[in-house]
Amino acid sequence: MYNIRMKSVISVDNMRQSDRKTIEAGTPSLTLMLRAARGIREAYSYPGITSVVTGSGNNGGDGFALAYLLATEGKPVRIFTVSDHFSEDAGYYMEKCRELGVPVSPLQPDSLAGSDTIADCLLGTGFKGDVKDTYRQAIDQINRSDAFVVSADINSGMNGDSGEYITAVRSDITVTIGNLKTGLMYALIRRDPALVRLICAQIGIAPAYEENYLLSDDEWESEGFPEGAYVHTKDGHICFRGDVPFIEVTD
Repeated sequence: MYNIRMKSVISVDNMRQSDRKTIEAGTPSLTLMLRAARGIREAYSYPGITSVVTGSGNNGGDGFALAYLLATEGKPVRIFTVSDHFSEDAGYYMEKCRELGVPVSPLQPDSLAGSDTIADCLLGTGFKGDVKDTYRQAIDQINRSDAFVVSADINSGMNGDSGEYITAVRSDITVTIGNLKTGLMYALIRRDPALVRLICAQIGIAPAYEENYLLSDDEWESEGFPEGAYVHTKDGHICFRGDVPFIEVTD
């Protein structure tokens, strides 16, 4: 449950700037990607066979790094891709996976059969609009599966600022990286069925600028915000009330 006072909730632009500033301050992007993967790994036990479904960007890179961590533990893991090109950091962890013998294959219609866990690492918080082509097919395949689904950073297909979507992965856990995102908070407030449980894995990225906040119930009451509301604006900041469905913030 929510147990941290006044936690930052930020936009996609803020997260992008925050990530860049952290790298410019001396933390390598590969280190941040591995930290993100550790946060995703620690959120769930990953029993049985895990299928990691990756896109071309750094969200996919988090998936390759997650598969690398699972493989070093001796857990059965396989990777299915929907792209034949990857970001530089994603490519680095893809090669690390291959060195450990993790199979990396293009996603086929029956690829996810037999999966106990699926890691959704297709699209990140910056995605907007409708999902097309192989990405839509991948999301449909994930949603048809009976496996336990973990979404990395955000449910693929969901808008990181609004929480809206046309097509999105339905997850059992969403592990957002660095800071809570406004779109995820809006989805929780709506009781959106795509988002059941939200975990924020903090990896050493401070917000680039003050923006919005998640407040404890005591803070909400002390501000005099409406008792029956879950979101309120004050002094240009959006404030979210803490007793929305399950939210957990990890160190």
